[in-house]
Amino acid sequence: MSLFLVATPIGNLEDISLRALRILREADIIACEDTRTSAILLNKYNIKKKLISFHVHNENEKIPELINLLQADKNIAVISDAGTPGISDPGWILLKRAQDLGIYCDVIPGANAIIPAILLSGINPGRFIFLGFPPEKSSARKKLLSSVKNLPFALCFYISPHKIIKDLADILEILGDRKCSLVREITKIHQEIISMSIKNLLDKISAENIRGELVLIISGTDENSCDDSWQNEAGKLFNDGASVKTIMNLLAAKYDLKNSAVKNYLNSLKSNDSEKF
Repeated sequence: MSLFLVATPIGNLEDISLRALRILREADIIACEDTRTSAILLNKYNIKKKLISFHVHNENEKIPELINLLQADKNIAVISDAGTPGISDPGWILLKRAQDLGIYCDVIPGANAIIPAILLSGINPGRFIFLGFPPEKSSARKKLLSSVKNLPFALCFYISPHKIIKDLADILEILGDRKCSLVREITKIHQEIISMSIKNLLDKISAENIRGELVLIISGTDENSCDDSWQNEAGKLFNDGASVKTIMNLLAAKYDLKNSAVKNYLNSLKSNDSEKF
């Protein structure tokens, strides 16, 4: 009897490891967040197994059933709709319960949204804190934000498109206007990186209807204070026809910026341009 938490792709179905596919094929049962969503992945790789619905709304009800199956010598793989179960998805409580009972448990690593998002953001990835989804209530959000406002670490959030305006308003109030990047639809065909100040991002979101899976990266206190002047200059140089290399070298030196920050901003300006740099 074994329990495996298996990471699955967050958008591109090719982003799954050979080991993950082997574990899914060898499992007696696959517990999945949404059987319809998981069926898309499983059908692609011709995996036919008994599926059990296991999500945040039935987690406590299903855990005894899954534990009983494990104790009956069944091997169970747990997957979420996307990413690693147990991180902002059901799975951790089951894992802990199984460990306490002496059941063999393992986690099969794979695709995740946080690492690509912080690397694409242009914000220093050396030290960062993952804070999951912001709390539902404004008072709780502000309390959390106040507890991390003076930390010299990048702050990483999952963001719901339906709540992003309220989230950003509280973030701006508590943290002040900082550099940030909103990375949207990671690994999917409409992947997008929006790098600007928190205030400008709030204005942009308020005027547009942004949808999809969102990761928000906010600079820590040890990075440059948010100043849009370099972005304004980058936009002017870009529109005047200056080369990408020229803009990067000029602004990185002038404003003491990382080349990656300038590059990501220019990427957002270039949009669907095919030039690579």
